[in-house]
Amino acid sequence: MDRVSSFDEPLKKLLGGATAKVMAEHLDLHTVGDLLHHYPRRYEERGRLTALADLPLDEHVTVVAQVADARILMFNNGRGKRLEVTLTDGSGRLQLVFFGHGVHKPHKELLPGRQAMFAGKVSVFNRKMQLAHPTYQLLDASDADEATEAVDAFAGRLLPIYPACKQLDSWRIAKAVDAVLPSARDAVDPLPASLREGRGFTPLPEALLKVHRPQTKADIEDARARLKWDEAFVLQVALARRRYADTQLPAVARRPVADGLLDAFDAKLPFTLTEGQQKVSKEIFDDLATEHPMHRLLQGEVGSGKTMVALRAMLAVVDAGGQAAMLAPTEVLAQQHHRSITEMMGELAEGGMLGGSDRGTKVVLLTGSMGTAARRQALLDLVTGEAGIVIGTHALIEDKVQFHDLGLVVVDEQHRFGVEQRDALRSKGKQPPHLLVMTATPIPRTVAMTVFGDLETSVLDQLPAGRSPIASHVVPAKDKPHFLARAWERVREEVENGHQAYVVCPRIGDEAEEDGKGAKKAKATKAAEEDPEKRPPLAVLEVADELRKGALAGLGVEVLHGRMHPDEKDDVMRRFAAGDVHVLVATTVIEVGVNVPNATAMVIMDADRFGVSQLHQLRGRVGRGSAPGLCLLVSEAHEASPARARLSAVAATLDGFELSRIDLEQRREGDVLGQAQSGVRSSLRMLTVIDDEEVIAAAREEAVAIVAADPELEHLPELRTVLAALLDKDREEYLDKG
Repeated sequence: MDRVSSFDEPLKKLLGGATAKVMAEHLDLHTVGDLLHHYPRRYEERGRLTALADLPLDEHVTVVAQVADARILMFNNGRGKRLEVTLTDGSGRLQLVFFGHGVHKPHKELLPGRQAMFAGKVSVFNRKMQLAHPTYQLLDASDADEATEAVDAFAGRLLPIYPACKQLDSWRIAKAVDAVLPSARDAVDPLPASLREGRGFTPLPEALLKVHRPQTKADIEDARARLKWDEAFVLQVALARRRYADTQLPAVARRPVADGLLDAFDAKLPFTLTEGQQKVSKEIFDDLATEHPMHRLLQGEVGSGKTMVALRAMLAVVDAGGQAAMLAPTEVLAQQHHRSITEMMGELAEGGMLGGSDRGTKVVLLTGSMGTAARRQALLDLVTGEAGIVIGTHALIEDKVQFHDLGLVVVDEQHRFGVEQRDALRSKGKQPPHLLVMTATPIPRTVAMTVFGDLETSVLDQLPAGRSPIASHVVPAKDKPHFLARAWERVREEVENGHQAYVVCPRIGDEAEEDGKGAKKAKATKAAEEDPEKRPPLAVLEVADELRKGALAGLGVEVLHGRMHPDEKDDVMRRFAAGDVHVLVATTVIEVGVNVPNATAMVIMDADRFGVSQLHQLRGRVGRGSAPGLCLLVSEAHEASPARARLSAVAATLDGFELSRIDLEQRREGDVLGQAQSGVRSSLRMLTVIDDEEVIAAAREEAVAIVAADPELEHLPELRTVLAALLDKDREEYLDKG
């Protein structure tokens, strides 16, 4: 095991305590291996100057540039001294300033014509970009007698620029890397030799040397190709082993019976299932019929009929003598699912005993805010098996909840649900139950392979007949206030035509009252007057109030938000569903699952404060009936801002997969991989999920083949070693709970 040990050496042994401490605290680098995997972000050619024109504000940057001029200025009646240096490259200029005692050394060294590498935080002073007190390193030979070739070699080299922090510049990191680079020779290569040679990859020690100290651009390409592949491959092997382990678990096969509950339900459906629904249902029923637990991810656009597919799977399990549980992220959603499922099932939801001749079953709701008596009855129905279907929130997971024979767990809106919760529910079955995870956020294929690689994926991509198109428009409230006035007129027109509308706001709005004097509010108002960017997001209570008095006076306007009592929420939703409320002003509690076919318009206030997939989700609440839907994205964001570009993208397409790609490109990978990312030790350093689709797909194929042939990786000790390092104990458990 000595071969691993040099990678596990703590950095402080090699670099000294102070540097190691900064690396640990600010860059999360603790061992030699961590530092060797801290790859350069980009490379500078010494002969070529960085574009000063493209410097980002407020970021810590490293630039290579030439000194154009330098002058000392006096201030404070000659008591203060300031050195101003102007840098130039082909594209622009940048000012450096040094004060006080810090002036002498740079004044001697930074002479016009000298070239150096500078690092600091970009700020703006007098409308000019500047770096105050940057650290720098001269790049040209100071002694003219030095051999010219040494200078040439120096100028031609590729300079690695590392992800740095204020406390540690890129070149100090480069020096530290020099100290640990000899250990790269001891790298344990996770790739089986046949795979490495078959794909013509550079050996790992060489790839590490090339990525940190490339001689040519081809070196960088070679190294990156190899390191990306490793990341994708090791992750896919971990996922493939989980999938394999899952197929080894026992489960009860659940096959629907002829003339049972499912047939009775299908017979009374007023419409035929779409081709997509039929295809996905078949995939699910095939999985349910096997003696290993199903693990399936069901992706479908808002309104593609996922609930119908899930319900039919639940009925099949009840037919086969088991019970099915549906887990929802919020009470509003659990109540809603319960309502829509009992409506869809009609008298079939009022069954007596399981498997009784009247073919029905009991559908119960279980949430945290239920009264004691109702709760006791629900728990009793579950343990006796009287209830075939239960719908609930986290309350389903509590220890007190016991099932007669849990056969299927359906989890709604995956990304809000922790792995631990899924696991707790899974342990309620006599044997592991089948698992169906539903998400309405379309996940690009690459992300699905990386994050949900342990789940088989089904996609519902056609909308059921009778769904109407949704028109979306951006309303620039600041540039064109009359557009906003027109938006409220449109809402009024929809209501006059017998329809209803949603108005969505980012905030509830009862926060300011909490400090009694409204001082916070006054402060916020003052800040907003000085800078509109700083104003707090619009709030439900305030907007509803304004609309009642102004643009929508005379219409039934009600509010819905998370801090209301569950009974109140339920009452408002019921009245909105019944058509007694014209306009519902709400927070994103309506984002998932609210189904009111008569609602045709949605106005999203401060739309730029929501994410792309969230806007797409919200928009899916309109156009659910036969009348076309309208979604208005109101924003005060500047026309040229990225926020507006995001809104235009949402308005331009209804294709959720396209939008989730845009979303991913705009955010960084880490947010997308969310918790799954924390499950694997910051494993993605080189791989970008969106751009490296081929790498991920190829790595997955190889991983599946290798695990099928050798599930324990007995013949691949190096791969086992690397996996063990990647998935230390708690992470392994995290993956297991997936």
